[in-house]
Amino acid sequence: MRHTRSVSKWFVAALALGGLAFGLAAPPTARAEVPAGAPKTRPVVGTVVTTTAGKVRGTDGNGLRSFRGIPYAAPPVGDLRWASPRPAAAWTGVREATTPGAPCAQPAGLPVGIPSESEDCLYLNVTAPARSDGKRPVIVWIHGGSLMYGTGDMYGPDRMAARGAVVVSMNYRLGVMGFLSDPAVEGADGLGLEDQQAALRWVRANAAAFGGDAGNVTVMGQSGGGYSVCGHLASPMSAGLFDRAVVQSAPCATGGSRTRAEAEAEARRVVEAVGCEQNTASCLRGTPVAELLKAYGPFNEPRPVSGTKLMPLPPAEALRTGKFNRVPVLVGADHDEERGAILGQELAPGGAPMQPEEYEPAVREQYGDRADAVLARYPLAAFGSAGEALAAVRTDSAWSVPTLDTARLLAKWTPTRMYEFSERDTPWFRGYPAPSFDQRAQHMSELAYLFDLDLFQDVKAGQAGFRDRMISTWVGFAESGRTDWPAFRGADGHVQTLASDTWQRADFARDHHDRFWKSLG
Repeated sequence: MRHTRSVSKWFVAALALGGLAFGLAAPPTARAEVPAGAPKTRPVVGTVVTTTAGKVRGTDGNGLRSFRGIPYAAPPVGDLRWASPRPAAAWTGVREATTPGAPCAQPAGLPVGIPSESEDCLYLNVTAPARSDGKRPVIVWIHGGSLMYGTGDMYGPDRMAARGAVVVSMNYRLGVMGFLSDPAVEGADGLGLEDQQAALRWVRANAAAFGGDAGNVTVMGQSGGGYSVCGHLASPMSAGLFDRAVVQSAPCATGGSRTRAEAEAEARRVVEAVGCEQNTASCLRGTPVAELLKAYGPFNEPRPVSGTKLMPLPPAEALRTGKFNRVPVLVGADHDEERGAILGQELAPGGAPMQPEEYEPAVREQYGDRADAVLARYPLAAFGSAGEALAAVRTDSAWSVPTLDTARLLAKWTPTRMYEFSERDTPWFRGYPAPSFDQRAQHMSELAYLFDLDLFQDVKAGQAGFRDRMISTWVGFAESGRTDWPAFRGADGHVQTLASDTWQRADFARDHHDRFWKSLG
């Protein structure tokens, strides 16, 4: 079964968690905790930075400076709809940079997104230490959301910046606006990735103005953002734009691109739904965004098309052959990725905890003639519930083993570190009923420790030290390309367990039945 279907299951679950219906607006971005007596963030006349397009004024407070809503490319509107990003127009005077740019067009429904019909959305945000010698490592965060949902400003970066990094996040074209593969709009099938490349070029040109080291840029992403990082590793057009990479919950070995046939079949469905079979290009460019979003639907898995100038090879093939941008990579997954998907399904309208008699049919539906072997390796009696059993099967087959394969491919060519986020006592989604079994290290759970993110409940007070260590590890990798555990080498390379009670080498291959899944082909 293709890994992308597993990702889709997660987002169906996330839809359920997002209010059990379409139309939920995402929560406001959380900010780092402010020490008692500290000055509040406020506009400051002196917080003015000169960028290549003009001056911007941000805010400061608590030892940090924040700049929001800086244009990194021209608005892709009108004739520029489905065109490669163009440079942003210069401005005179001082531009206020205190409000994030509009979210890129995306459907309603998921808690990791904000419903939007905006096309004028190519803006980025910078958070930096107030004082700097100009040598701070730069982290460019690419938000997740299956390349369908999300905004950069949802992820509060203050803790990383307080640890010494300049953190940049951006909005980029999503879904039908960023990955439409119809011959009438040639070259539109990887625009989301091209937007990110434009943001990375902006960072190279402007990082020093914010106290960052323009020669030390780390591109970092999770889930859909992680697959974007796989794309940047594979894309010749990303060469020279970054110096390190962090790939979270996005196995490059099984995802990151799609074929022309897959993408064009999806585009034909959109063209027919909006009635643009004739004069397709002009018709599509004249169709309201709302109609395009409706025609595209909320459950797609867009990816750039391989076999193009943007992405000549699928990421897996690029890594296998060494034809990728070789930089130090930190790659990893969460120990219990699919638990969130299973739990989300039970919270959906009409949903309920999975019953024991439902386990075997679910395995047989997904694994076909391999089901007997899977059921023997993952017997229901070995788990506390049917949902936990199915989550273990799907986690190992769709996430853990492919992530291990990704590390093996990378390590042949470039310094690679691999981790497994294994914390068992993670925050649950804010405002939703307690799950029928522990969510543990589900998909996205590590983000609650790296960012301030209102999607989740607060991290337990007793985990403050663990959170600090996580953040120090990520910032330290951005600074040096190293971690406090060894590099991954060989087929059985070092994988580090990251948890509040355990920070040591994991027996990853055995824990996730790597040999078993390899034997199934």
